[in-house]
Amino acid sequence: MKTLVIAARTIAVTLVVTGLIYPLVVTGLAQLLFPYRAGGSIVTVQGREVGSELIGQAFTTPPYVHSRPSASGTNLSVTSKKLHDSALELAKAYRVENGLADGVEIPADAVSSSASGIDPHISPENARLQVARIAKARGVAQDRVRAIVDEYTETPWLGVIGEPRVDVLQLDLALDRTFGVPTHLTAR
Repeated sequence: MKTLVIAARTIAVTLVVTGLIYPLVVTGLAQLLFPYRAGGSIVTVQGREVGSELIGQAFTTPPYVHSRPSASGTNLSVTSKKLHDSALELAKAYRVENGLADGVEIPADAVSSSASGIDPHISPENARLQVARIAKARGVAQDRVRAIVDEYTETPWLGVIGEPRVDVLQLDLALDRTFGVPTHLTAR
C-alpha cells in the first residue's frame, strides 16, 4: 500500500509539473520575450489580419503566386501509383494554368505536396514560372513581376543552410503593394 501511495504522489506531482507548471511558464516566457512569434506571427495589412508567416495560404486566383499543393489528409508512399498519377495531373494543370509548353521543366514543389500542408514557401523556379500568368492578370510587364520575385527570394541561412525559397504570402503582399489589389478581388 505504501508503494501505491508513493507512486500516486509521484504521478500527481509529475502531472502538475509537466502538464501545468512547465507549459504555463514556457508559454508565459514566450509571450513576454517573443510576443509576435508566440502569437502565431500574424501578418496584418491596414489593421486586417491576412495570414501567418508560418502557415501557407491557398492562393488560387491568376494575379497571385500559388502555393504548393497540400497533402493534408493523404498518406501515400513515393512508390504509390496513385501519387504518381496525381503528380502527372498536377503537372498538366500547372502547365495549362501558367501557359507552359510540354518541354518546360516543372519544379518538384509545383507538383509535390507539402507534407504538412502548411509550408509557406515555394522554390524561386516555381515562382518564376508563374510570372507570365501574374503579369497578364495584373496588366503589367513580366520584367516588373520578375524583379519582385527576385527581390523576395530568400537565400540559404549563412549562405549554406537550406535552399533558396520564396515566401508566397510576403510575395503576394508585395505584388499588391506595387501594383494594387486586383479590382475584381477588392469587393470580397
